[in-house]
Amino acid sequence: MPQGVDQMLARIRELQQSLRDELEEKRDRFRYSVEAGRVRFEEEVLTRHRALRVSLLTFFKRPRPLFILTAPAIYALILPLALLDLFVAIYQAVCFPVYGIDKVKRSEHVVIDRHQLAYLNGLQKLNCAYCGYANGVLALAREVAARTEQYWCPIKHAHPVREPHGLYGNFTDFGDADGFLERQTQLRADLRRIKRR
Repeated sequence: MPQGVDQMLARIRELQQSLRDELEEKRDRFRYSVEAGRVRFEEEVLTRHRALRVSLLTFFKRPRPLFILTAPAIYALILPLALLDLFVAIYQAVCFPVYGIDKVKRSEHVVIDRHQLAYLNGLQKLNCAYCGYANGVLALAREVAARTEQYWCPIKHAHPVREPHGLYGNFTDFGDADGFLERQTQLRADLRRIKRR
């Protein structure tokens, strides 16, 4: 792998660690901990959150009527998202063992925890759970697709990719036939040892 790419990937890992450190600082600042997957706020903070919760009646008075009319369009996506979730699970279960690729952990991508915030009313909690699920399923599908792409076609595109996935930097350059032939076996082997950073 070219030195520049190695340096960029190392920088990405550093930034990811910085993000984890920042989130840990936020836990301290907002006085909560995570125990067995459940968020626990200090009692004083929890009381303040409950006092800030907007009632459903007040919540429904605020939005413009057109916002409410768009809700069915938003929630209609639950069916294709659930089907995508199901088909990605089946795809991984069937194909990844055959290819020797480590499976993507769903729990690392589909994170639904904002419903635990006491300052949200019931509808806001439902909306937050929906957004967490939707974005999580799409992130999961993207990671599964990225691993598949690294296995079968680890070649960068000739045209710029706006937001390439995390494995894209490892791919061989467009037009580098020798590099592709030399590195394809190694890139496949890397997928057997992939661990989320």
